[in-house]
Amino acid sequence: MAAHDALRTILPVAGWPAERASAVEITGGDDPVLPTPFRIGETSAAALAATGLAASDLSELRTGRPQQVAIDVRHATASLRSGHYLKMNGEGVSTERNAVMGVYPAKNGRWSYIHANFPNHRAAALKVLGVAEDKGAVRQAVAKWDALELEEAILAAKGAGGMVRSMAEWATHPQAAAIAALPLMEIVKIGDAPPEKLPAGERPLSGVRVLDLTRVLAGPTCARTLAEHGADVLKITAEHLPNIGYQEYDTGHGKLSAYLDLRQPKDLARLRELARETDVFSQGYRPGTLGNRGLSPEELCAARPGLVYVSLCAFSHVGPWASRRGFDTVVQTVSGITTRQAELFPGAEAGQPQFYPVSAIDYLTGYLMAFGAMVALARRAREGGSWLVRISLAQAGRWLVSRGEVPQAELAGVATEFSAEELARWSIESDTPVGRLTHLKPAVQLSETPPYWARPSVPLGYNEPAWPARG
Repeated sequence: MAAHDALRTILPVAGWPAERASAVEITGGDDPVLPTPFRIGETSAAALAATGLAASDLSELRTGRPQQVAIDVRHATASLRSGHYLKMNGEGVSTERNAVMGVYPAKNGRWSYIHANFPNHRAAALKVLGVAEDKGAVRQAVAKWDALELEEAILAAKGAGGMVRSMAEWATHPQAAAIAALPLMEIVKIGDAPPEKLPAGERPLSGVRVLDLTRVLAGPTCARTLAEHGADVLKITAEHLPNIGYQEYDTGHGKLSAYLDLRQPKDLARLRELARETDVFSQGYRPGTLGNRGLSPEELCAARPGLVYVSLCAFSHVGPWASRRGFDTVVQTVSGITTRQAELFPGAEAGQPQFYPVSAIDYLTGYLMAFGAMVALARRAREGGSWLVRISLAQAGRWLVSRGEVPQAELAGVATEFSAEELARWSIESDTPVGRLTHLKPAVQLSETPPYWARPSVPLGYNEPAWPARG
């Protein structure tokens, strides 16, 4: 099965033999699941299956016996847009993007993508373009720009976006070459520490503490995935940082959430105290950013030997774009994914690039981060050490594209949505502080410790910045 083949490409990251993939039961058919040539079904099933195997491995450390792992391809694919299926008190939760966000024609037949969901990125783009927050005005302004020059100007202004490229163009780009030299992700020992047994408990990650300093989708999905196997997750953000509200109800399952302003010495000191008592520190800042605050992998592992430090960025830690900010949609844009999607599923405007119908790179990256964190925790238990798990959105995007495309003839008439019966079967309800939330349940299945979230999603900053007692 295609998903088993995709899983076999992940397992070497953990040093596991490829035949371990055959232990996972994968049902639900093959791609296409939704209207895209990219194999989002097999890759989501594979990435989730990898998290199941890693959770089973941790469970085996506790009990001496492995678990059976199962995944449904269609449920896994639905999880790539789980925010799309939220309901609060029975009403749909809006996932509308800011009206300015989108792809616009630039000079010479090129296209430019303006990322405008965050107010600071929107303001940066509008300042460069010299227009008010109006889609028509933005379109007129972008039309006067060379797309590459606009890409550089918006990034220099601390905005986000990019020039739309074809896959052939991206293949010759220096950043693509840098990423091609990397594995899918890395799990690297970066310090010495004695072996550390897993905390007491019945679930794979019972008693394991996770500090989540990530935003948007990929990083928060990692911590959400660890929570579904029993980890105590404390999300740290600050009131001044922009956020997209509905996403917190998608990725916040199982987490506590607290505010700390790292610009304030006392809040930074509190974060360091929390880090000395954590097992996993997950961050999604650009390479080097947290080093300015004494929160680099080396510094935190020196303060807390045995730490698993999970690091996410947009374009990897190497190459000319290593420090460049980016999102799933930006990676799609610059790497040719939106160009290819439009060739097979064109939009209303001729030649207009199109995004695939899910947030595949974001969620795939989050699942892979969780897999890496669990593999590193198992290594810490068996052999000791401090560990760095390192991945980027662009590496996950390269893996997705490398799986090849669904033949065009098979894409005719593919459904755009799952059936009501499927969505009902995959959904559960949680009582949150602001209402009853309907949402997708964990997609991966384990035979002895079925994944679930012990805590509901909460508003940002709802809790105190403190660890709950273990057990």
